[in-house]
Amino acid sequence: MDKQNLVSGMRSTGKLHLGHYMGVITNWVKLQEDYNCFYFVADWHALTTKYDNTDTLRQDKIDVVLDWLACGIDPNKSTIYFQSKVLQIAELHILLSMITPQNWVERDPTLKDMVKIIRNKDEENNENIPQLNYGLLGYPVLMSADIMALNAQIVPVGVDQLAHLEITRDIARRFNNIYKTELFNEPKPKLTEIPLLIGVDGQKMGKSFQNDIKISDDENTTSKKIMQCITDRSRARKDDPGHPEQCEVAFKYYQAFADSETVNQVKCECKAGQRGCADCKRQLGKIINNKFAPIRQKREEYAKDINKVYDIINDGSKKAANEAESIMKKVRDAVNI
Repeated sequence: MDKQNLVSGMRSTGKLHLGHYMGVITNWVKLQEDYNCFYFVADWHALTTKYDNTDTLRQDKIDVVLDWLACGIDPNKSTIYFQSKVLQIAELHILLSMITPQNWVERDPTLKDMVKIIRNKDEENNENIPQLNYGLLGYPVLMSADIMALNAQIVPVGVDQLAHLEITRDIARRFNNIYKTELFNEPKPKLTEIPLLIGVDGQKMGKSFQNDIKISDDENTTSKKIMQCITDRSRARKDDPGHPEQCEVAFKYYQAFADSETVNQVKCECKAGQRGCADCKRQLGKIINNKFAPIRQKREEYAKDINKVYDIINDGSKKAANEAESIMKKVRDAVNI
């Protein structure tokens, strides 16, 4: 039985952090065993909000792929490509924009969230709040084109992203109804439990917040960042009984990266006042560094042979484009264009 097509992408944000690793990449690695996976770097989507800041865009795209490859996304199992190298996506985006009602786009929850972030940032900087650019307003339709260009049956999402995927299902259904065809699948969600790994300051982890630990950070940088992690604010002295459940960051990292025996040991010793927060974070730094050492080494090897990485991207982009072209031929016939 042929594997179903699965499509998922990530914005070209540059070097990825541990939140990306826990929340997305580990799941992608598992999915590639059971599905025909298409994983793309969404460089067009990046332009919807950073159209005036593209100096690092090309390197950012490569850094994303380097992290994917190092973490186990296998080009022999999955198709890795740049969104901008599959021009059929842009063509389909135009055709889908002709049939998508305006209110469908405006009610998209992810678009609303993006607008709030942009406007809040402008207000904080005392800047005039700009009109929404056309590209950002059309973001949900372009996202649908990403999925439909490969006629994906499956899209991995968290529960909070279900409404975001629903517009793609609506557009696919509307296209089929208008043009009297059964061409497009209505992609089904592959629900995933996406663990939220917070930043070292206890807030959402993000590059722009300068509170992230990158997958590619060296041991010294990682250890220093771990020492900045917030712990139990109620604990004044090293031998005071601790409260692991109130440890805002460090203990959560233990739960994410350490084995159960270590987690239980840390919990017991903390409650008994037998380990200080500084010692606890030093051990945590070693655990995280040990876990990511082989990943970092693999990344360095790919970075030294960057032509091989470009070959992977180019081959994957060609494969995705060929798959999309087979779909687009049917789309053009359906539309009579």
